[in-house]
Amino acid sequence: MNFLIFTKKVGGLPARYKDMPIVSVSLAIINTIVFIVCIFTRDLLYDMGGLSVQGVLGQQEYGRLLWSMFLHVDTEHLFSNMIFLLFMGAMLEKETGHLCFTLVYFLSGLGGNVLSLVNKVITLNSSMSVGASGAIFGLDGLLLAMVLFSREYRNTVPPVRFMIMVALSIYDGYVIENIDNAAHVGGLAVGFVTGSIYILARNLCQRKYKREVQI
Repeated sequence: MNFLIFTKKVGGLPARYKDMPIVSVSLAIINTIVFIVCIFTRDLLYDMGGLSVQGVLGQQEYGRLLWSMFLHVDTEHLFSNMIFLLFMGAMLEKETGHLCFTLVYFLSGLGGNVLSLVNKVITLNSSMSVGASGAIFGLDGLLLAMVLFSREYRNTVPPVRFMIMVALSIYDGYVIENIDNAAHVGGLAVGFVTGSIYILARNLCQRKYKREVQI
């Protein structure tokens, strides 16, 4: 079976749902609900799920690497991440399929949080980090891989222009206070690596399929 078809169909979803941004919309809804709960419970969920050296390593609560991805500081933080997720995420989910998109999102978020934690240990930073930014930057990494390694996307999105945009986003993280830039860089790197694996595997399968059809 063609690799692209497999990644889009796996999961047993009916054909009419394959192009719908089910994962992107679901993630945005979950993040919004969690934020609303945080408004009423105040610091409860932040204390339970925020990413910190003390919480993860000191208390051995490794689930914080995941739970912190669903927490946001304020409405502006939530809005900026969810807008990107709903627009860019929906487009990428349609192109890669639900399974691949979900894997890239969560692996990027976890990878970003791991690098953030390592950075906190090295710099003796005791602060707490929250947000889906690592996963969001992972989607940037996925798109970058698609632009660099797939001709059809390269013709749509100029690689140099997109790389400049990503570089500026990373730069903003260094000049704006209270930004966990390590999570951004980690998420971007993981998204790019996993996206590259997906695109290269898809390209190989497509070339193999074309050879078989010609034979």
